Amino acid sequence: MTVKDFGKVAVLFGGCSAEREVSLNSGSRVLAALQRQGVDAAAFDPSERKLDELAAFDRAFIALHGRYGEDGTIQGVLELMGIPYTGSGVMASALGMDKWRSKLLWQASGLPVPEYVLLDADSDFARVEAELGLPLFVKPACEGSSIGISKVKQAGDLGVAYAEAAKHDSLVIAERAILGGEYTTAILGDAALPIIKIEPRGEFYDYEAKYLRDDTAYRCPCGLSEERERELRAQALEAFRVLGGRGWGRVDFLMEPAANGGGRAYFLEVNTSPGMTDHSLVPMAARAAGVAYDELVLRVLALAALG
Repeated sequence: MTVKDFGKVAVLFGGCSAEREVSLNSGSRVLAALQRQGVDAAAFDPSERKLDELAAFDRAFIALHGRYGEDGTIQGVLELMGIPYTGSGVMASALGMDKWRSKLLWQASGLPVPEYVLLDADSDFARVEAELGLPLFVKPACEGSSIGISKVKQAGDLGVAYAEAAKHDSLVIAERAILGGEYTTAILGDAALPIIKIEPRGEFYDYEAKYLRDDTAYRCPCGLSEERERELRAQALEAFRVLGGRGWGRVDFLMEPAANGGGRAYFLEVNTSPGMTDHSLVPMAARAAGVAYDELVLRVLALAALG
């Protein structure tokens, strides 16, 4: 496609989710990249403009993160208006945002996920701690960017962690900690890009490590054997497709230490509208595959679709 084929492009970013600041960062960079390449692109913040103004555009690049932008909501609006958009469709976006339902589908498909328990205010926290073991992680089911996540290391602390997660979502998950390393695979079209190993300096890869700190280490090559990486990239692509993902995205997974199960991988979550900031993982993986940032943005836009 040529830049003229894209027509007038709305870059959707900002929004009203807890990830608004990250989205503003992502979207401004995407917009600048498109404009540098001659695309007729303009900013569109759904929290500041009426959605019917989208009718003036031919295509949409979704750089929204979190609720109302990554959960199928804005995708449904664009479907109704007949405007092709980047990333996954309504159902896959909703499933990708919901960590519990993602796990259910992966389990049904034979893909491994960390052992977990759903929590509510009446849960027997001591029993859950004993069942999953410590440390464990507690997270809202439908938030991103590690918002509301806690690492529980001491017996008796699960209740406090639950209360923090419940501020962000009524559905809360307690999940067994898998401590052999955190990895991610970017998806672009029909390909899984090189795996990145994430090595935060803090307790885990939290919001600060993702966006604010400069001491988080990203390893690409990731240190796995060529054969093992090929297997895991294929599994990540399968995990993405099981949820109905299309266009582009990111699949996160954890590895057990080699002494515990031979370094088995456990799928954690899918991101259907990944970050595009200077700290973001998809641009890193693309760069490792020989795809510069501006080219990546154009490729993602070219994959925009309906249905």
